Amino acid sequence: MTADTLDNSLETQGVLTTADGIPLKESLAKAEASAKRRAFFLVLPLFLFVLITFLTPLGQMFHRSIYNDGFTLHTDIETKEETPIMVNLRSWFKANPRGTEPDEAAFEALAKDLLVLRETKAAGLAGTRINYELSGSRSLFTKGARNSTKLEPPYKEAILALDEDWAEPELWSAMRNGSSPYTMNFYLAAVDLTRDTEGSITQVIENRRIYVKLFVRTLVLSLIITGLTFVLAYPIAHLLATLPLRYSNLLMIMVLLPFWTSLLVRTTSWIVLLQSQGVVNDALVGTGFLTDEGRIQMMYNQTGTIIAMTHILLPFMVLPLYSVMRTIKPSYVHAARSLGATSWTAFRRIYFPQTIPGIGAGGLLVFILSIGYYITPALVGGADGQLISNLIAYHMQKSLNWSLAASLAGLLLGGVLLLYWLYDRLIGIDNLKLG
Repeated sequence: MTADTLDNSLETQGVLTTADGIPLKESLAKAEASAKRRAFFLVLPLFLFVLITFLTPLGQMFHRSIYNDGFTLHTDIETKEETPIMVNLRSWFKANPRGTEPDEAAFEALAKDLLVLRETKAAGLAGTRINYELSGSRSLFTKGARNSTKLEPPYKEAILALDEDWAEPELWSAMRNGSSPYTMNFYLAAVDLTRDTEGSITQVIENRRIYVKLFVRTLVLSLIITGLTFVLAYPIAHLLATLPLRYSNLLMIMVLLPFWTSLLVRTTSWIVLLQSQGVVNDALVGTGFLTDEGRIQMMYNQTGTIIAMTHILLPFMVLPLYSVMRTIKPSYVHAARSLGATSWTAFRRIYFPQTIPGIGAGGLLVFILSIGYYITPALVGGADGQLISNLIAYHMQKSLNWSLAASLAGLLLGGVLLLYWLYDRLIGIDNLKLG
């Protein structure tokens, strides 16, 4: 706005207006609102994409981790009609507190519900839900539903005559847990905990404590892989940042070359190299370092997982380090050397502190990627090198316990978010340098 326009916009009341007589404050508010609308519509496609492809699946995952209606609702595959099941037994559970010994009324309710399971062909579904908490329960429900038309009073004796396992307190406790579609028991199972017949939280028996061990193994291996990638990537990134351009470009091509090769090909190549009859062992035997009987087992264990994943994730450490190192001026180190500092002192006190943002970014990136890696541990890890992601895949694809898989995934996501928070507190997310 020119000086003449400003003079013309002054009204007798002393209110600033535009050339067309609109109050300046109102005009600025309209312009700001218009800019906000344009910005909103520009961001809207990205927001919808994130909402549909990220937030919505996450919400469904967390809902599945606490919701399982396998014992309360049957949905017909063809008609999509929903039929409540185990209604009578659920009513008995609501009327009787936990710890109440099942009486004749409880078994009568069970007999009626078994008949409904037979009619709706939902015995396998209900049994599978209880089988998640008590192994072997599915066969009880399918057998009970098949013989439900033969059950007559007294129902307790009739049902126990079919199978005495119906009297087990653990079974009734599991059915009580499954009588509500919403439960936190899958999160308890994900950390090797369960509820006893009294409802108290206890540890599962020792030979079934596998999830905490896998979480710890995943954490330890991820830390080892992150540490190894840092040790290997730091000198590589330093060379990239200090070498002449023609040499650094060639080295950068070699760093990026794995991205142009299939992950499956790289993983299977390590199998060829590291297996007992592989290239590495054959070379060691041929040079006399090993005997044919003393070949090193480097595949289908934790060693194979660490080696293969370190190679695969190494570029993700090199690139953030390089992006930080190339901005560090060599004159800083030269000045320290000219003032009497040794090479080690100049590196430790001048150069290394300036690379910490790159170290943090690379370490965060490699750790998050390794903690959720699936295909490489599945191919080269064997029983000892499996990570928690492999067990999540097992429950999704084979055991079909999607609620437990979602709970494990939720805990894994929580751990990653905790790591992100710690990084923000210790280093600061504003210092994150990825490129």
